[in-house]
Amino acid sequence: MSALAAKKAAMAAAAAAAATAHLKNGAINVEALRDAARRQITNLIDATGTGKKMLVIDESLVGVLGLVAEYDLLVDHGVSKFFHLGSDVLQQVTQRADIDLKELQELRQRDPKEADARTPLRTVIYLTRPRSGLMRHIASNVSEHIKAGKTDREFHVFFVPRRTRVCERVLQEEGVYGDITTFEEFQLDVVPFDNDVMSLELGSSLREFALDGDRTPLFYVARALMKLQATFGMIPTILGKGFSARHVTDMLLRMRRELGADEPTCATEIDQVILLDRDVDFVSPLCTQLTYEGLVDEVFGITNGILHLPPEVTGDLHGADKVALNSADKLYVDIRTRNFAVVGPLLNQRAKKISATYEERHDAKSVGQIKDFISKLGGLQAEHASLRLHTNVAEQIMLRTKAGSFFKNLEVEQTFTAGADHSNTVNEHIEELINRQEPLAEVLRLLCLQSVTSGGLRKTVFEQYRRDLVQAYGYQHLVTLNNLEKVGLLRRQDPAQKGAYNALRKSLRLIVDDVNEETPEDIAYVHSGYAPLSVRLIEQALRPGGWRNVEELLQLLPGPTVDERQELPAGVKKKFAAGVEVRNPVTLVFFLGGCTFAELAALRFMGRQLNQDFVVATTKLINGTTMLQSLMDDVENNLC
Repeated sequence: MSALAAKKAAMAAAAAAAATAHLKNGAINVEALRDAARRQITNLIDATGTGKKMLVIDESLVGVLGLVAEYDLLVDHGVSKFFHLGSDVLQQVTQRADIDLKELQELRQRDPKEADARTPLRTVIYLTRPRSGLMRHIASNVSEHIKAGKTDREFHVFFVPRRTRVCERVLQEEGVYGDITTFEEFQLDVVPFDNDVMSLELGSSLREFALDGDRTPLFYVARALMKLQATFGMIPTILGKGFSARHVTDMLLRMRRELGADEPTCATEIDQVILLDRDVDFVSPLCTQLTYEGLVDEVFGITNGILHLPPEVTGDLHGADKVALNSADKLYVDIRTRNFAVVGPLLNQRAKKISATYEERHDAKSVGQIKDFISKLGGLQAEHASLRLHTNVAEQIMLRTKAGSFFKNLEVEQTFTAGADHSNTVNEHIEELINRQEPLAEVLRLLCLQSVTSGGLRKTVFEQYRRDLVQAYGYQHLVTLNNLEKVGLLRRQDPAQKGAYNALRKSLRLIVDDVNEETPEDIAYVHSGYAPLSVRLIEQALRPGGWRNVEELLQLLPGPTVDERQELPAGVKKKFAAGVEVRNPVTLVFFLGGCTFAELAALRFMGRQLNQDFVVATTKLINGTTMLQSLMDDVENNLC
């Protein structure tokens, strides 16, 4: 490596380290997980041989991969071209004949840059989720290479996070299995988004295990927990609620038994894990999130920790349309968990403070004072850019929240969560939304909330809603309605469940009147009056006596209750018992089926109140709309 190349590599490494320094600052150092993933992907790439390589990536993995291996790192390990699997550009490049060697040499003399672009790449790497449809895309691309006479290519398939026999069978049926040089696993399961948040980013996980009966995502969760235990020590206590929580616990305990004497003996850093099925609390994701971060997700969408901004927001931000949202941004840390009602005044205060700091330059007379001001300037400019960004974002959110339809939806939500029986009433606002053919997900969100809080709908009400939806949106959505019924989001009333929500609402204080949004005293501020049931359950688990105090309430919720103790290896037990470092207890909360940003805010708030550190892991970060969209089927309407 030349001195210049070494310098560039060192600068890139330093920039990458600076960009992820915040990952070290949590209750556990989740940067260790990122570093392990970086080592694995670079080792896999290096093992394919020397020379330049083409990386063909499943589009759903692009954002997740970017969190652990930035573009420059992949380039440093020989990847010179990137394509999305199944894209038209990939097909065009594959079908184009290789440039003749003599012609390439002549081109290099005239235009070295174009010559590099036209240089044939002998190594093709496919990075993909293990799905049958994606295997057919790979088979098609391999076949195109062969048809174009590119028989000197080497093909490598990296499955994320696991290789499956079903995928191999598809490749065999397509006739390309023998053309692939290697099959490998890139075990990118739990990915750190922030110093207290990790996600498997399995967008269809709820659908797979709750609707399709496929437990594969639960296996990934169990394996992720094994990785966490290998990195941060054995977790002594496992609590959980729901059928999936029970399955994950059983798999985790079995995996540990299979390790035998090979299990890790590092010191324990996580005191307990609480596993929660999403269907234990469907109410919380269906309610509109009213924290700043929650509304950013509701209005714009946050994908893989990245906010993608439209032109009207980025107008004076020099085209910065992709922004990472995490604790590296100090202003964002301050406002993300706040109720949106107080964000405007906070931004105004911060603007005045920054302006006052800029004015200090006029008072700098001596060399020392000037140097002191210059030392502040870099951080001040970064804070100013962050302020400009969040002010623009907040203004766009305000346009949405001031709309009459937003307030009406909130009013209906609060009516349903307040606890009155609405099972025998067709809601006028929902009917109006249907008649206006508002976005189906918006309508279903309110309709499912009515169903869940009422323990289901009376038969006549249920049938009328179905009939109206089919007439307004088309018969093809009957499949979606059946999916929602099967999962338990939209169903006919079950007498056994009729009063379940009300009992939980009263006993766990899910509704809090007169919430102080500016200086909150209760987690209910995240929904301006409704406290997430999931977080109330976690709160109960941390009290003396734990869930034994609310056993009757837990029986109202679906699935078994999990309470397991893991015996720690002798050496670990001694370290754990003799630990002299004073620290807050650390609880890992794992949501099976998705977690909202409002639930994250509530846990962060509760952690500060209880002197408890929470680390949140989830199969996917969601809101009510994305949760419902994962359960919707896009069936073609042939009658139109």
